[in-house]
Amino acid sequence: MKSLKIKMMKLYLYTFILLSIILTGCKTTITDSTIVKLKDTIDVYVVLLAGQSNMAGAGNFDALDIEAIERIKNVSNRVALSYNGGKVKPLSYYDNTPSEKYDFIKRFGPELFMGLTLAENNPKQEFLFIKRSQGGTALYGAWNPKWTLEKAKAVEKEQKQDVQLYNTHIEDIRANLKALEAQGKSYKIIGLAWMQGENDAAKEVSATTYESNLKILIKSYRDEFDVEDMPCVIGQINSKYGNFKAGPNMVRQAMEDVAQSDKNVEVIKTTTDTSWSDYPKHADNVHYNAEGQRRLGIAFGEQLIILNK
Repeated sequence: MKSLKIKMMKLYLYTFILLSIILTGCKTTITDSTIVKLKDTIDVYVVLLAGQSNMAGAGNFDALDIEAIERIKNVSNRVALSYNGGKVKPLSYYDNTPSEKYDFIKRFGPELFMGLTLAENNPKQEFLFIKRSQGGTALYGAWNPKWTLEKAKAVEKEQKQDVQLYNTHIEDIRANLKALEAQGKSYKIIGLAWMQGENDAAKEVSATTYESNLKILIKSYRDEFDVEDMPCVIGQINSKYGNFKAGPNMVRQAMEDVAQSDKNVEVIKTTTDTSWSDYPKHADNVHYNAEGQRRLGIAFGEQLIILNK
């Protein structure tokens, strides 16, 4: 009789443990399309965006189809953007002064469809994008966390030699995070989107050191905000300009090597085929057009979702 009671107690205990495991698993299981587990109750997910002209973006907003524009409008109340230190605004285009090169007035970068991708996959979540970009700038110079005037003079044009974009971006981010805190909102930095490298590829000194400098950059962002494993998505360049012919392939490979060495880094690979069939470009063969930016933004968003699972 005593033996039977012991067996029954063991059976009840086993059943209780099994049910506990099942119920615990249910609490943390969500659909593949979502970024984080249900246990995370964060008000705002923060995404950092940085780079040069293709991060700034040369997509013509008016070239997008009506359906895409409506979808963007539908999520704009949940996705906000602070661009180059400006006020936080709902996700949309930014104003462009028409020129011979780009004769449109509404311009966008990868943040537009990146925001759409993240928001549609997380229908109840708010996002804040904090973006800093400037065309024709190098990681070796303006974006260098270990900036020196000597390095800047080696790679940057005269009017950009005193520009310190990494430091300025850090200031942007801190100001925006402080504003969230003042509003009583919790936040989590879920990643960095990096679209840069064309100018580094143009010179030997910056191309040959790109891999080490990119690792330093990623680590610096992580250390600044105490996010040890912060995901990073890199847009691979495919430029052709500059006096150092080996530069573009060198920087492209450096990007892949950085991603290979860090499980929390992914690279959006691109082709060097000048038909630009993967991410279409304008006639200048440098900057992505509306379709190119659309695809680029989606790729950034999808990779960021994967890295946050």
